[in-house]
Amino acid sequence: MTELVRISEIFGPTIQGEGPLIGRPTVFVRTAGCDYRCAWCDTLYAVLPEYRDEWPLMTPPQIITRVNELARDTRVLISLSGGNPALQPLAPVIALGRRHRHRFALETQGSVSQVWFADLEWLILSPKPPSSGMTTDRNALAECLEAAGAGRAACSRSSCSTIPITATPGRRRRAIRRCQFTCKSATQHR
Repeated sequence: MTELVRISEIFGPTIQGEGPLIGRPTVFVRTAGCDYRCAWCDTLYAVLPEYRDEWPLMTPPQIITRVNELARDTRVLISLSGGNPALQPLAPVIALGRRHRHRFALETQGSVSQVWFADLEWLILSPKPPSSGMTTDRNALAECLEAAGAGRAACSRSSCSTIPITATPGRRRRAIRRCQFTCKSATQHR
């Protein structure tokens, strides 16, 4: 049986306006529901239960069909956001999207880890500061990194050499340069 995903909105393509992927054409799939209640949340319509009736349950094919319509059947970066998208069963969405050659980024506060984090090109962790009124669980953040594949090959190409994700920033830059020489694509890295 296909698991349904609770969606707040799907929109784009637009330009990613924040984070490490800034400037990239992106279709956003904003999931509904969140385990946090940040004091300054700017997407309460995707978080608060009183909006639940506005959140359709969608199958993975319905989600990818909508993305394909918006992207006019071209390959696109899909940003999975929320709320907290890690609360939703997104593995089938990612698998189907990959068959359409889409790439995936997930934006989360890092409170919940999922095994399918390893299937993402980018996992963007955004732990919340004290001003949010929430407490960040550092162990949960570490579990998210581990689920994304810390300590294993960071490049999804089989011809690429192994690059430890856990490397320090300087070592990471050197590793990516080495990999660019090997597989010619730093964009394949998580």
